[in-house]
Amino acid sequence: MKTKLITSLFILISTFSFTQTKVNTDDQAIRKSMVYFANTIKYKKLDQTVDAIYPKFFTIVNKDQFTQMLNMTYNNPFVKIDVLDMKFISVGKPELVEGENFSITSYYLKLKADVSSMNEQMKKSVSEMLEKKYGKGSVEYLAKEDAYIINAPMKMVAVSKDKKDWKVVFADKEYKKQLTKVLPKKILDKL
Repeated sequence: MKTKLITSLFILISTFSFTQTKVNTDDQAIRKSMVYFANTIKYKKLDQTVDAIYPKFFTIVNKDQFTQMLNMTYNNPFVKIDVLDMKFISVGKPELVEGENFSITSYYLKLKADVSSMNEQMKKSVSEMLEKKYGKGSVEYLAKEDAYIINAPMKMVAVSKDKKDWKVVFADKEYKKQLTKVLPKKILDKL
């Protein structure tokens, strides 16, 4: 009786440990993909940024136009944007839906937008746009550097067939309507 109890306890602990390791492996793989995505933007490797995006996203957004938008945003002579830091808020447990795994991920992307080449009216417009998009408390103006620091709350969905190679999809509210063509309803309902 004592041997059966010890054996059962050992099996239970082993199973729990394996499950925890699997969750941590998934979490690490997703974080690695998200950090890779952020670094492609940080180092302005925008072709790699596009390659890191879930291919179905380009059924709602033209790939060439999206690449141009990235170039206009991150290689803009008027506003120099740099990625300073990335902090995860949460990485959702992957859910298998229709043969693919989906994980909803939230993080903060700390950005610096140098606006020193802009006139005062343009700076005011940029400030209003940033505050509208990210919230007044998430945007700080540094007068000495003539730059904005933005703590941008971001939500992405990581998608993978094999839980090793993860692609990302923007899950911003502004895209939610179009994402019905990209993400399963079960995932969209959680955004």
